[in-house]
Amino acid sequence: MSRPDPLFVQSLAKGFELLEAFSRRPSAMSMNELMEMTGFDRSTTQRMTHTLVQLGYLERGAGGKGYTPGKKILQRSFDYMRSVPLLERATPLIAEMQRETNERVELSLFADLYLIFALRRQTKRQTFSSTLAGRHLPLVQTAGGRAMMAHLPDEEVEDILARSAAIPLETIPTTPKTDNDPDRIRALVHQARQDGYAMAFEESLLGELNAATAILDHRHRPVAAIQIAGLTSEWNTPEEFGRRYSPLLMTAARALSGKVGLA
Repeated sequence: MSRPDPLFVQSLAKGFELLEAFSRRPSAMSMNELMEMTGFDRSTTQRMTHTLVQLGYLERGAGGKGYTPGKKILQRSFDYMRSVPLLERATPLIAEMQRETNERVELSLFADLYLIFALRRQTKRQTFSSTLAGRHLPLVQTAGGRAMMAHLPDEEVEDILARSAAIPLETIPTTPKTDNDPDRIRALVHQARQDGYAMAFEESLLGELNAATAILDHRHRPVAAIQIAGLTSEWNTPEEFGRRYSPLLMTAARALSGKVGLA
């Protein structure tokens, strides 16, 4: 039995857990719904929601019904974005790539089992959620994630595969073409090591294909990925898309790698 962490503040963790409940239901939630999502009792939920509303991290829903994330969360996103030198350096490069390709160009950050989109330059007809920074997707399901996994030792890849099997499917976007079979992902990671880039085809959104290359830090560890997303209707094959944009992706990744970290 592991010893409790004396520095871990349980009440603070519960506050964040309540905020994170909105990642699973992007709408106003009642007190009862928040209790159901978090497993907290009514007293704890009331005190947490009251405190977060007073601080601005929750707001009352339309007509005073339920609770929604507060605008103050955006201020903390701003604080994070301006504190990461990599994002500042990558922004003009991604803007230029978007103008050159007329495709959506993105930079995502490595976050354990997930990647989190930090910069997204969109174009064409796209779903609203695919244009927003802050969205997270499993590494194993994405071109960017597999591009980053390709730069990890095999034992770390195996750890990611094992732990990713426990990700609840209801918490991530899937399509009929989503296939996170470990043997398949292993093969795709090995292919990315050979090619220098990874591909994904309609695995998170139907009608979309992606190519990505990892950005490495000074230790040659993956910290991010740069990705181009296109529409399947405009390309004969995913391979054609990869051949067209992989040189551009690899050039951009080399320009960003090893020079600017995440802190």
